[in-house]
Amino acid sequence: MARDLGPRRRLPPLNAVRAFEAASRHATFHEAGDELGVSAGAVAQQVKILEGWFGLALFRRLPSRGVALTPAGQRFAAAAGEILDQLAEATARLQRLGRDHVLTVSTTHSFASLWLIPRIGSFRAQHPDLDVRVVANNRLVDFARDDADLAIRHGRGRYPGLRSDLLMRDVVFPVCSPHLRDGAPPLRAPDDLARHTLLHDDDPIDLESVGWPQWLAAAGVPGIDASRGPRFTHTFMVLQCATAGGGVGLATRVLGGDLVAGIGQGATGLVRPFPDEVASPYSFFLVTPTETDAPKVACFRAWITAQAEAWAR
Repeated sequence: MARDLGPRRRLPPLNAVRAFEAASRHATFHEAGDELGVSAGAVAQQVKILEGWFGLALFRRLPSRGVALTPAGQRFAAAAGEILDQLAEATARLQRLGRDHVLTVSTTHSFASLWLIPRIGSFRAQHPDLDVRVVANNRLVDFARDDADLAIRHGRGRYPGLRSDLLMRDVVFPVCSPHLRDGAPPLRAPDDLARHTLLHDDDPIDLESVGWPQWLAAAGVPGIDASRGPRFTHTFMVLQCATAGGGVGLATRVLGGDLVAGIGQGATGLVRPFPDEVASPYSFFLVTPTETDAPKVACFRAWITAQAEAWAR
């Protein structure tokens, strides 16, 4: 039996509300369009529709091509954001129902490709009834809204409101191809880096991580311009370039240690030209909601904990 909702709801067009809410957060139609996967013009058109529906201006257009909320827009933006958040949370909860056989793991691109995926087959062998779904991105998970059961993150382990368990500590060291190490000029000691191309990891989440300036300072190697050289957005890209002989990159024991050891599908041609290394300020953590683990999360926790302990030995 249908609920009696009384008078019919009078709601504004929801696509226009989504576009308005995104634009209110970004203060530009361009960035709102990037978030929604549409053009800035499409966002502007949806906002115009909403303003026409209300008969009110919701934004002031600025000379800098940005926008600013009017007083009416400010009032509606607060309510729209809260309602869309609630809708997203309800959607995520409903999507998780009936999916006990699917385990969604959120982690970074480089950890997924360099450490997790080469080992995930053993989890499948132990738990053939569970289908693992690996989602790679660099943003922190909102378990109330995102379709994720757990996350593996690189940081200091401080994630308010969440359970965080240490998996692996890490160290940072230079890597290159054997040809580069043994070529002219050779690469046998840290001082030799002055005559080689440095490859840079510009991962935006690791603002305090060990890049070349930090590594050279910690290793006591002065006089090298650490600002020059190709730049990449992920560690695995740096290691691919280093393997191809494009320069010297920074790897870590977690992100690259298997490649140096030749573990996996044959040797990759990646070597440590000298043994010097620097401790990383970040470690890898398993991050989950604070409530009791669901059975599938408990299975993964036990498996990855055992894998991390075996890796550390």
